Amino acid sequence: MLKPLSVFIGLRYVRSRQKKGFSSFISASSTIGIAIGVTVLIVVLSAMNGFERALATHLLSVVPHGEVVAVNEPINQWRKNVDKIAQTPGVVAAAPFIKTQGMMQKSAALKGVEIRGVDVMLEQQVSAIASYITAGNWQDLARDNAIVIGAGIARKLSLQVGDNVQLLLPPSDAATRSGNKITQFPVPTKQQATIVGVFKFGGTIDDSQVFINLAKAGQLLGYQADEVQGIRLKVSDVFSAPQIVHDAAYSFDFYVYMLDWTRSHGHLFNDIQLVRLVMFIVLVLVIAVASFNIVSTLIMAVNEKKSDIAILKTMGAKPSTIMASFMFQGLMNGIIGCILGASLGILISLNLTEIIRAMEAMLSMEFLSADVYFIDYLPTLLRQQDVINTVTTALLMSLLATIYPAWRATKVEPAQVLGQS
Repeated sequence: MLKPLSVFIGLRYVRSRQKKGFSSFISASSTIGIAIGVTVLIVVLSAMNGFERALATHLLSVVPHGEVVAVNEPINQWRKNVDKIAQTPGVVAAAPFIKTQGMMQKSAALKGVEIRGVDVMLEQQVSAIASYITAGNWQDLARDNAIVIGAGIARKLSLQVGDNVQLLLPPSDAATRSGNKITQFPVPTKQQATIVGVFKFGGTIDDSQVFINLAKAGQLLGYQADEVQGIRLKVSDVFSAPQIVHDAAYSFDFYVYMLDWTRSHGHLFNDIQLVRLVMFIVLVLVIAVASFNIVSTLIMAVNEKKSDIAILKTMGAKPSTIMASFMFQGLMNGIIGCILGASLGILISLNLTEIIRAMEAMLSMEFLSADVYFIDYLPTLLRQQDVINTVTTALLMSLLATIYPAWRATKVEPAQVLGQS
């Protein structure tokens, strides 16, 4: 602990330094540099936290948390198997699906799509897609030949609710065979469909995803009434999805592929973590540069106060007292910088989304487009631990910067200094 005498001397030196122009400027620049570094680091970490939360709550509300997909034979008695998987620890809900790649045609225009056959009611338990319907009604998907498409597909093919389109699907296994002979050039299955809904989620999902009802998908692709291709899972902890899907698959009676969101969209989470790490390192270096300005400030203070140090030593002041006095003097820059930086960082982080929206309105431009990213705003989430870690790091760097100048102060020889005066 700092001795009261050390604190008293340190505060006296801080007040006297404020009256001297150049020393005061160097001291203020180090304080401002630390404050700016702390502010920016807190804001950046809050933005990264916001993106991470948006990934978990927004993107993964539509993207499957996990899937078990049949390897050889379709999954039969799907209702019983869905109930069985739903009982796996960590699984919130499960729903069947049949998916395939195909083409959508309107007049002469074609668009490649992923066709996903789903149970209209059970799908709502594992996906929030129904809440993103902007035209039409999700429940109408239960009708025969009904289809729900993404806004990107609707824009590409100039479609709206009520329009008729033609789906071109790969033929079923039975259709590719003629007796025991495999047809070399199988004819794609054609199916007329009526658009009953358009959803707008954002990103590439709007440009590729198409939903039809499960019974129709099974009929088109050659599945029996109680057969499905796979079962989709919704889990309680999205970051534990790989392990939960693994547990669910191993309790299953079929050979299945185990898929989870970290394979399809895990790169987004990895990108967030990489940016967080890089920005943390860069901004900590900024704080370090600002902190080590304290070195030059204290060295000047030691040179100016040599006679005072000599007098203190002749009066019996211990080296530890003198060293602590100068360390406290330098640490004040870090403390003030951290207080200012943390206060400003917290204030900006709590209002970051509104600040960016105001800037977008002022500049008449959009920083994040929903057509490219899965959100059209800059999210933010302030965490107490990030503030504590940032402030602690800045204070430790400030403290380290004071050690060498303070140690030099203890090496002042009273006889040499007082003999010259």
